[in-house]
Amino acid sequence: MADRFGNDEAEIARELARTLHAAEITVLGIGNIVLRDEGFGVRVVEYLDRHYVFPEQVQLVDGGTLGIELMQYVTDTKKLLVIDSINGGDVPGKIFRFHNDAVMEHFQDKLSAHEVGIQDVLAALSVTGRKIPEVVVIGAQPYDLEAGVELSVDMAALLEPMAEQALKELAAWGVVPTPREGDIEQDLSRVAEELTRGQG
Repeated sequence: MADRFGNDEAEIARELARTLHAAEITVLGIGNIVLRDEGFGVRVVEYLDRHYVFPEQVQLVDGGTLGIELMQYVTDTKKLLVIDSINGGDVPGKIFRFHNDAVMEHFQDKLSAHEVGIQDVLAALSVTGRKIPEVVVIGAQPYDLEAGVELSVDMAALLEPMAEQALKELAAWGVVPTPREGDIEQDLSRVAEELTRGQG
């Protein structure tokens, strides 16, 4: 059957299934890892991946500074947890949490490239009838946004507490990961920036 533009709907569905990396629940870390605390969200997702094994319906995504390209990783996910370095104009280390409608309100006040990108993704999904039913954003006010790949000492101290907050959010969605035995090298379910570069 063709849509109103003459496109074969079955073929479109097959193409989407081939290109999308859909999971029921997506944990998305965003941020620029070469600006120290700006990369906090990515570092929290790396921490979670090093310390826990997640059920099959959960994907961990290092979204880095990707924008609209993240569509392929979050389209058709039912629950999205975004972890970010949140410059909310508050004291460094302040913890933030936004849920559903408050998420878009938060991003409307933000101007960093990756946050505009996430706002665009969520808006695009909404207008195309594929709005994600449940979206939570958690994060912390950064201490240091200077060039560098390591988190500041104070921000690094928030890694474990933020990971615990992420686990609480996931537990509310019925997800209880298994602690890993011993550390592993980075092994994210999806490393979005690397995969996207590889497709270019």
